[in-house]
Amino acid sequence: MAGVIARRLVGSIPILLIVSLITFAMIHMIPGDPAAAIAGLSATGEQIANIRRDLGLDQPLLTQLGHWYLNLMQGDLGRSLLLGQPVLSATMQRLPVTLALSGYALVLTLLFGLLSGIVAALRQNTWIDQAAMVFAMLGISVPNFYLGLLMIILFAVHLGWLPTGGYIPFTADPIGWLATSTMPAISLALLLTGLLARITRSTMLEVLRQDYIRTARAKGLPERRVVLRHALANALIPITTVIGIIVSLLISGSVVTETLFSIPGIGQLLTQAVLNRDYPMVQGGLLITTALLVLINIAVDVCYALLDPRVRY
Repeated sequence: MAGVIARRLVGSIPILLIVSLITFAMIHMIPGDPAAAIAGLSATGEQIANIRRDLGLDQPLLTQLGHWYLNLMQGDLGRSLLLGQPVLSATMQRLPVTLALSGYALVLTLLFGLLSGIVAALRQNTWIDQAAMVFAMLGISVPNFYLGLLMIILFAVHLGWLPTGGYIPFTADPIGWLATSTMPAISLALLLTGLLARITRSTMLEVLRQDYIRTARAKGLPERRVVLRHALANALIPITTVIGIIVSLLISGSVVTETLFSIPGIGQLLTQAVLNRDYPMVQGGLLITTALLVLINIAVDVCYALLDPRVRY
């Protein structure tokens, strides 16, 4: 197992390099001059040229790319043009916020998605099944930013139950964290809850038709044990792949959600960096995010091996 993880980690290095190359090319195609944005509207052409020279933006693109890779090999992701601090430290400060929000949304997704899918499969072609699938289709169809706006209008503006935005760390105030994170987590989780519910239902239906399920029932095993011990345990193998995709979508979807609810996470940080042409922050932030997604894929492979002995052998 350790050898497989090590090979996957080594194999992820070219992926990270390719992502950094694509990111470098794309951000230099964005219209605008970061030196002009830093200098301000009243800056002269000479001042802008001096800033470009200090930042190395006057050098050829291949030279800038070479410096980027050279610094990357030394663990230096550059310095943010907007914040004036190292990219790595700025990203690490925001990462716990994004992970906490994504973790909360993941718990909601797993709880309601798995439960809805299992109940719908056990009550196939009944009103419960139809209601669960309507809920799933509703979640898939409603964009998370639109749902977030509706929740802000209803629960924050009209009812006043929750704040319109902002963020309170869990360590500072657990109740405040719950209040500021509930609406963003629901807006993130609803789409993926519908996706997980539909896939869980179809997978459970396929497993419940297998011979070993009929044999377990013929032996007189309790229905709860048949469902949890035999059906769900085998259905989790393909569902694990979907959960890995869901975690990746939660992290990537935080860009819109954090901006909408003014949450100081990586998503909001990258949005500000793109708007202000903060090249080092965009490159470093996307590289760290990609590395996080690669680790998630490796964790999914490990879960495969734990759930299915055939993978281990």
